[in-house]
Amino acid sequence: MRQGRVISVFLISLALVVCAAAKEETVESLKAHFEQARPEDRPTLAIQIAEHQLRNADKLYIDGKAEEGRAAVAEVVAYCGKARDAATESKKHIKNVEIDVRKIADRLRDIKRTLAFEDQPPVDQAIRSLEDIRTQLLDEMFGKGNKNKKEKK
Repeated sequence: MRQGRVISVFLISLALVVCAAAKEETVESLKAHFEQARPEDRPTLAIQIAEHQLRNADKLYIDGKAEEGRAAVAEVVAYCGKARDAATESKKHIKNVEIDVRKIADRLRDIKRTLAFEDQPPVDQAIRSLEDIRTQLLDEMFGKGNKNKKEKK
């Protein structure tokens, strides 16, 4: 009886690990899925890719691989831009993308503080780019163009 419980607990644990591994998609699979996704699903996928690359950049900088870290940071900015474009095009998830981009920029600020002085400028430029993306999203939500649209209704 006791051995049966141990085996069933083990099998349940194994099943949970397999499910968790299946849910954790690689960046490459997310990128492939992004290209095939519906327009309204693209903002969320692009943010997921940016967050993955942000974690990768942090690990790379910690491991002393500054050049690879810079490339990962560049992808973070690129996919945040793609999320902005997809959100404004589909008129879906604009607020969520803005919030996520703000969180990513905050995390990049934290990473920047841990870097050597010579590694900080590219991260600082990425932060400025993310702030520009946020401004564009905020303009899309609350800008003058939207005010005129509301007045016409």
